[in-house]
Amino acid sequence: MDKEKEDIDESSRTHAAMSFFHRLKTAFALALDSLRVHKLRTALTLLGVIIGVASVVLVGVAIEGLGNYSEMTTSRVFGTDSFLVAQMVQFGNLSRTERAARMRYNKPIRQADFEYLRQALGDRVFYSAYTTRTEDVKRENARFEGATILGASASLPEIRDVTLTEGRFFTELEEQNKRPVAVIGDELRATLFPGISPVGGKIKLRGVEFSVVGVQEKLGSSGSRTQQDNPVYIPISIYWKLFGGSRTGVAVFGKAKASSRMSLEESLDLTRVALRSRFHARPGKPDNFEALTPDTIRAFAQSILAMVSAVVIPVTAISLVVGGIVIMNIMLVSVTERTREIGIRKAIGARRGDILLQFLIEAILMACCGGTAGLLIGWAVTETASRVAEVPLAITWPYAALAIFVSSLVGVVSGWYPASQASKLDPVDALRAE
Repeated sequence: MDKEKEDIDESSRTHAAMSFFHRLKTAFALALDSLRVHKLRTALTLLGVIIGVASVVLVGVAIEGLGNYSEMTTSRVFGTDSFLVAQMVQFGNLSRTERAARMRYNKPIRQADFEYLRQALGDRVFYSAYTTRTEDVKRENARFEGATILGASASLPEIRDVTLTEGRFFTELEEQNKRPVAVIGDELRATLFPGISPVGGKIKLRGVEFSVVGVQEKLGSSGSRTQQDNPVYIPISIYWKLFGGSRTGVAVFGKAKASSRMSLEESLDLTRVALRSRFHARPGKPDNFEALTPDTIRAFAQSILAMVSAVVIPVTAISLVVGGIVIMNIMLVSVTERTREIGIRKAIGARRGDILLQFLIEAILMACCGGTAGLLIGWAVTETASRVAEVPLAITWPYAALAIFVSSLVGVVSGWYPASQASKLDPVDALRAE
């Protein structure tokens, strides 16, 4: 008896499952037929969801791209384990009064201070002075306006990324002897030495003739002129001789030598102690100079990107809500247009759940199709922008998953009310509808 009862229960469950599957299959087919019959209306309805999903995905790509660009720029400027000290290096929302107070309190790092650091800690830490100005550079009858003149030490390539495509960087001996040698950027090479190698060539800066010993790799985007590609690196000694920079402050890059086995923090602490002693900073008082590390820049960049995300993502997601409202309106119109069809289905045995499932699936299908199309459009735009701008961009899957999830949720929410209204129609009243 118990065995027969179990068999009956099992048969009932199987029948119920098959019945539900059949109802689901029927509702899915009816929903597809409805979308196929009204192609233009479906396409216009999908447009709101497509735009919303594509917007969320592209905003995610842009934010992630900015983060990657910030990381690349930080690595290029600082390397991975170097630091910078100067009179003022901190950034952020400083008022004019705060900035002026810092400038009064902090000491500029002059030529003698830089030499002191090299003599005191040069056996354990690489140091490079670093200062810039803008000047015109000439070669015969050609002129390059607004080149960025960078005074630096020969040790700069040991500290930060200075990749050369031709030639070499200047040497410590050339720096000590104030030799007029230079490493130029790609824009200067293209403008002053079109079609020929600039290594061994001559350029003029402030009437002084410099020998070109190297060319830095191209850093800017294709076809654009950026300050990254117009530098002229010259020894800091000749820079001070030309521009009198020994009386003004410079920035100093530093990096622990491999032989010292020191970390970034340890080498920075040694530098801070040396400069505090040099500048007679009182015990318990803050440093009368400022330091900057890659982690500081990364933290600042991440905080900015987090604020941008917190504002932009919700605003962009509003377009998905608008897409949901469009779906709801179209579904309500569809219910009104198909009132007689609903009455006929109910008259021949369709239950309330069948009608609810049909219209709900129709709304979810529109939302999911729009979400998929928006994701594909976002991917295509990302790939195109990455190739054109020569910037590494990629879809961030958390944003993509968020967009698809929200679009599906929009489909459920926006489809539920019209589907519920359709399922509640009285079959007699529905059959009377014109």
